Amino acid sequence: MNTLNIKLPTPEEAALAKYSSQKLSAFIETKAETQSLSISDSAGVAHAVNIPVSALLLLVNVLTELGEGNTVKLVPVHAELTTQEGTDLLNISRPTFVKLLDDQLIPFSKSGNRRKVRYTDVQAYKNRLEADRLQVLGQLSELDQELGMGY
Repeated sequence: MNTLNIKLPTPEEAALAKYSSQKLSAFIETKAETQSLSISDSAGVAHAVNIPVSALLLLVNVLTELGEGNTVKLVPVHAELTTQEGTDLLNISRPTFVKLLDDQLIPFSKSGNRRKVRYTDVQAYKNRLEADRLQVLGQLSELDQELGMGY
């Protein structure tokens, strides 16, 4: 997987991205399979380009994130990640991530002495963790109500 240098957008880039995402989102036709965009080459000649609506929606999401000052990294869903990339995705320490692998909470494969994890497996673990947290939060909220501690 190619890694890109992390570079935050400049304030000017963020403002342009925000404006562009708002303009594009106003014209997305989600019932269509493709939409046509016009792009100008270096000579100023406009060219029509047909792109899938799914790609246009992705572009709007990327522009929205850039407009909020965030950097964006695309990860193919079938990608294999290093343990460091998995660590970054979950925002945990590397030893904690390795323990999750050793405890078989996230499947992995070995290539030589390196562990590789699939993006989808890390994301599935992250989703399970979020669901568990929401369930516990709901239980705590119910207990608060039963004890009359409602906020």
